[in-house]
Amino acid sequence: MKFMHNGLRWVDLIRTALLFMFTLVGVPGFSQLQPLQDWESALYTDEPLVGKIWHSASEQFVDVQDLANAIDSARYLLLGEKHDNPDHHSLQLKVLNHLIEQARVAAVAFEMMDSDDQEALDQIPRQDLTNLENLKEHLKWDEDGWDWGFYGPLVLAVVLGDIPVAGANITDATMSEVYGEDAVPEAIAILDEETMQQLNLDIDESHCGLLPESQFPAMVRVQQARDYNMANSMASPEAGKLSVLVAGNYHVRRDLGVPNYLLAREKTLKNEDILTLSFMEVEPGEADPVVYLQQFKSQLAFDYVWFTPAISDADYCASLR
Repeated sequence: MKFMHNGLRWVDLIRTALLFMFTLVGVPGFSQLQPLQDWESALYTDEPLVGKIWHSASEQFVDVQDLANAIDSARYLLLGEKHDNPDHHSLQLKVLNHLIEQARVAAVAFEMMDSDDQEALDQIPRQDLTNLENLKEHLKWDEDGWDWGFYGPLVLAVVLGDIPVAGANITDATMSEVYGEDAVPEAIAILDEETMQQLNLDIDESHCGLLPESQFPAMVRVQQARDYNMANSMASPEAGKLSVLVAGNYHVRRDLGVPNYLLAREKTLKNEDILTLSFMEVEPGEADPVVYLQQFKSQLAFDYVWFTPAISDADYCASLR
């Protein structure tokens, strides 16, 4: 054993290595995913679900390490959110940083960018973009549509990790084209009748019942086109790697959203290769996690739900009536 010729030197090396390992283990977030210690959202912080993680399949609460272990076995990770909740983005960043530290991330796609942004995204490795301001300027970020304070740290973490970034959404031009079509393109028409009916109901509800019924088919087509595009924006990862999507909770639903199109794209892909994690606000007085899933059939909506306080109790529909 050629490395044992100097016993004292070998002992010193072992001692140094062990000290280094223990130091790393002691650093929060290095080897373990950590929960948030403080919430930025102020509403309903004392609700019993706040901070808890629900595993839909087992109908049990799990801890952060259980979630991290589940992510380790996936190939595709879909991170949901309520767009204006800062805690959702803080938790997303914790998950991303944890995975980046483990060199697990193959690519990250963002709903907040589209294919028109891809040229700028592809140029990032050739630019010196190591801070939020430079990155925002390079991307010509749409601050009116998406709060850079929420999404900038996520994009920067991926960029600093030397990980490819993809724009997942459809462009405005594509949206107009899809809206004006008479039918859903064949590649997108993969959902069964029950799911399509639910999409129509949800489109109506999300527009506060104010959308003319004649517009439902067009709006559903746009929703499907977005989910289809988001699925296609997720790179097929090599073994041991993860392809990640950051998008709104509705897009990452197993029963209605992007996972359907991933499974249609890759015929050998299994349900367990995809993990959907929703970050979801609690509602006052509602402590049953199942209620939040809004199940309409046997297919699970999300694999995991991480509950947070709410950012606002405003009735958005009331302001439109």
